[in-house]
Amino acid sequence: MASSSEISFQLVELSGHVVAQGTWSADLLADCLYQCVHLAKPGHRCRLLQGLLEITPITPLAALDLSLGTCIQVVWLSSSTADRHSQSQAFAAIKEDGSVVTWGEAKGGGNSSAVAPLLTEGVVQVCGSRMAFAAIKADGSVVTWGDAGCGGNSSAVAPLLKEGVVQVCGSSMAFAAIKADGSVVTWGDAGCGGNSSAVAPLLKEGVVHVCASHFSFAAIKADGSVVTWGDAGCGGNSSAVAPLLKEGVVQVCGSSTAFAAIKADGSLVTWGHAGCGGNSSAVAPLLTEGVAQVCGSSMAFAAIKADGSVVTWGSAGGGGNSSAVAPLLAKGVVQVCASRKAFAAIKADGSLVTWGEAGCGGDSSAVAPLLKEGVVQVCGSRMTFAAIKADGSVVTWGDAGGGGNSSADAPLLKEGVVQVYANIQAFAAIKADGSVVTWGVAGCGGDSSAVAPLLIEGIVQVC
Repeated sequence: MASSSEISFQLVELSGHVVAQGTWSADLLADCLYQCVHLAKPGHRCRLLQGLLEITPITPLAALDLSLGTCIQVVWLSSSTADRHSQSQAFAAIKEDGSVVTWGEAKGGGNSSAVAPLLTEGVVQVCGSRMAFAAIKADGSVVTWGDAGCGGNSSAVAPLLKEGVVQVCGSSMAFAAIKADGSVVTWGDAGCGGNSSAVAPLLKEGVVHVCASHFSFAAIKADGSVVTWGDAGCGGNSSAVAPLLKEGVVQVCGSSTAFAAIKADGSLVTWGHAGCGGNSSAVAPLLTEGVAQVCGSSMAFAAIKADGSVVTWGSAGGGGNSSAVAPLLAKGVVQVCASRKAFAAIKADGSLVTWGEAGCGGDSSAVAPLLKEGVVQVCGSRMTFAAIKADGSVVTWGDAGGGGNSSADAPLLKEGVVQVYANIQAFAAIKADGSVVTWGVAGCGGDSSAVAPLLIEGIVQVC
């Protein structure tokens, strides 16, 4: 039985699945709960909610209102390797038995028949480039398929991908894989980061995370330094800020052609194409401390600070100018998600704020009454957003043909949705029963009828 100085919690997903349960000292911060949850899905970010109240990593456990109960809701966000909206034109779903189901643009990875025998079991992670996929299996090997020029053919590095791979990240036309020994293997289009020979000595050991822009990669090493390669003008050359990237970096995020790195002291460093967020000088005084999270659209960045305020920069029309909604972004923001040229921010009260290009989801006025409360997750495709509410329903807006209009599937999206994924022009929603609902452009995966029998149950992740 827990003592008065201890609190027992049950951490539960939207589906009702218990992620973890236990007893923690009331003297601890909620970061201990986050650490426990992350063991269930390494590499994934999440939010913790008590009712509709946000629990941050720095929330004291003693400050939680136990009259609301001790059941903490876990809301999974996008994988930490997928801070940009996906460029993929197909979907790949992992089932609970470790098999993979694919659909969408056949040449872009929607047809995985060439490697089907390798995808019948043991797959634990799938990552996409624009026209290909890479899957990590439980034994640490990697399977690739799709357009050869976009990383679908990894034969040139096959011996290095037979074992020990722990993370894969995709740019537009290439992949980078981290191995258990901290080394990195790259393949695909050389100009998009598939060739890392120029920095090979720096990628032999110590790499703990890799992030991509559309045309380059940035790797964080265990000592907090950053190594970049790929298209020089799109973030592959970070020499202009090299002294600032020698130590202390804890997170990197990419836009289409630039990067933003958060340091341990809460400051932020940017490089790459100036017009797409690589130059943050206009808001520099706001980025010297307190930055907790950063998200990139194709043309801009949005940073959440520790006080819940948001700072934006980059292309004004791509979400870099948030002045129209500035009062709503002054406090209380807990998550930001991007489409190609717009952003959507969830606040601690469950309301949602949007800005940027109207046709890309920056204008959510058509569904505003549905976004005033209860929003727990938001996901962006190229020109559209989809939000999950606490009751498991889904709200969509933006380009109608690209998933902004989900009326054809409305009955299936009224309840029970626990996760939504997007590619360039379509969405896939996992329901509590493990089934999948898709909508958007048919050729990009919005139509999953060809594999419908395989998506009735048992789906645990979609890429």
